Amino acid sequence: MMPFIHLGPVLVPTFGLMVAVAMLAAYYVLRADLARRGLAPKDSAVAEMLIAVPCLAGIAGAKLYHVLETPRELFADPVGQLLSRYGLAWFGGLIAGFAAFVWIARRHKIPLLDAFDAGSAAAALGYGIGRIGCLLSGDGDYGIPTSLPWGMSFPHGLVPTTERVHPTPIYELIVACLIAWFLWRLGARRLKSGSVFAAYLVLTGVARFLVEFIRINPRSFLGMTNAQTASVMSIIAGVALWWWASRRAT
Repeated sequence: MMPFIHLGPVLVPTFGLMVAVAMLAAYYVLRADLARRGLAPKDSAVAEMLIAVPCLAGIAGAKLYHVLETPRELFADPVGQLLSRYGLAWFGGLIAGFAAFVWIARRHKIPLLDAFDAGSAAAALGYGIGRIGCLLSGDGDYGIPTSLPWGMSFPHGLVPTTERVHPTPIYELIVACLIAWFLWRLGARRLKSGSVFAAYLVLTGVARFLVEFIRINPRSFLGMTNAQTASVMSIIAGVALWWWASRRAT
């Protein structure tokens, strides 16, 4: 694994590099989707704002949520915990990024459900690419031990292991790309506002819920990980939104 790239005296974290690549890929998808929906022309700055601000807010939210999960460690070394390169919580990033996305959409007077629909394929693709940063850095997002031929070890990762484990970031990349493709195709159909976003909530919720069974995250509520609990909430919200959107269509 390669947690860092050495460019002379400069140390570039591969996780941050892949987050930047994910933001760029998501930007192009979002810009194209906004344009085909007539929400913003391709030469406007709307897509940049809808990607950059939520991503930065999401990183900050992910870090804050992670340190709040272990308050004893936070109180023992608040500066070190907050400024550490390690530790990001998916649920915290989702909340902060979602709030920032809403704020930007409202500032540009874009209907929220239409904005969510346009951002769904971009969000799915960006998430998948970002997971490759987890793979390259070996930050502990890998899975449980496996004897499958594609199992990988991370002896030089940020969270090292010499056991062959499930490369769950690769699984998530593949599924995320499939979800992004499906949502893009779904967005080309004449559906009521909110339908594509509802599908995003359900599909990404199911994908994350399932992959957690082979992840090493600790169990908490009803034997589920925090991510699985958030995934269940995402699925329920997606089903409710799809039902509501379908009712509007009649």
